[in-house]
Amino acid sequence: MLSIRDCLDYCDLTEDEVSLIAEHTGIPDVTAAQMACGLVQTREGVLLLTNYMLDLVEQATERGEFEKAEHAKLLCARFMADHPLTH
Repeated sequence: MLSIRDCLDYCDLTEDEVSLIAEHTGIPDVTAAQMACGLVQTREGVLLLTNYMLDLVEQATERGEFEKAEHAKLLCARFMADHPLTH
């Protein structure tokens, strides 16, 4: 079984990105890291992960949690820069 560090190193994800994915899906960070590790390998997976992060931005904004929304927005922008969609 891979550790969270193994997944982060392999997929070039940050702990913060994985935490957002875990929050959106309601699963533990290590499970989210393993899931995301596979998803970043495909265009569809990158789109799904991006949508997860954008959903959290929207939810935080709707709840008036503007700091959290801004943090999620910055993480999403970094994720999209690190995992550009080529097609």
